Amino acid sequence: MSFHVLVPDNVNQKAIDILRNRAGIRVSAPGKLEVPTLLDRIADAHAIIIRSGVRADAELIEAASELKAIARAGVGVDNVDLAAASAKGIVVMNTPGGNTISTAEHSFGLMIALSRHIPQGHQSLLEGRWDRAAFGGVELKGKTLGIIGLGRIGAAIAARAQAFEMNVIAHDPYLPPQAAVEINVPLLDLREVYASSDYLTLHALATDETRGMINARTIATMKDGIRIINAARGALINTADLAAALSSGKVAGAALDVFEQEPPPTDHPLIGHPKVIHTPHLAASTSDAQVTVAVEAAQLILDFLLDGKTANVCNPEVLEV
Repeated sequence: MSFHVLVPDNVNQKAIDILRNRAGIRVSAPGKLEVPTLLDRIADAHAIIIRSGVRADAELIEAASELKAIARAGVGVDNVDLAAASAKGIVVMNTPGGNTISTAEHSFGLMIALSRHIPQGHQSLLEGRWDRAAFGGVELKGKTLGIIGLGRIGAAIAARAQAFEMNVIAHDPYLPPQAAVEINVPLLDLREVYASSDYLTLHALATDETRGMINARTIATMKDGIRIINAARGALINTADLAAALSSGKVAGAALDVFEQEPPPTDHPLIGHPKVIHTPHLAASTSDAQVTVAVEAAQLILDFLLDGKTANVCNPEVLEV
């Protein structure tokens, strides 16, 4: 039997080559497709590989009459309707480890840039000014970094922060306490992390429990002058509440790589705010990470279609049927 694998997103060529070099696999890799074309092209696909540029929503899944598997070349599956996939018996898999280092390094880079006003100083010099006095910063050494979500990325950030002689604390209700002990990071109640942190970096998924977790109420419990970094999910932050806290001085600064709506609207209150630095969802955008997640996604599809093997399944209920 021949299986059709559709790649309707911009996935690294090495993944395409791996798929094409396997007998029994027919590959269509047109690059990113717009919705009407994608709905037509997916009809006979047995598997698809996507990144964040394609939404595998209920409409798409309904149009995929032969679909057996979806592989997300990346960590989050916010762009996949897991309930719709499960209802049709479609396995959804991701590649949680492939962009760990890239995301951790970007998050840490944002924290350094935020502390030393690097983007603002760069822009000032471009504009012909020499504003040394305007951009005095703070050191990371001796500061307390609170990490929300101590998974792969959170743990990688903890290691880097410890190398910079920061005090690292974390909150993660799903992590076994022993795992935190092994990397010398105390697991604390979320309220304690909020109250104790000089810096707060977010590495949680957007769920009913975490959506809007950074809001006026929680910010009020934090230290005056806290700095917040988010390279996880834009929905974790209440935008209006953070903007108000920045303007009041309660929050000293924020560094954002993600937004609830991407790209953000032109009137977004945090874009251009003098206390905010921002990047357009670049955390996983290194050549290294894109190769790794693409190759891992291709291998997940091959293992599933040819050998019936699964890994990193995001909707395990389909395996219980």
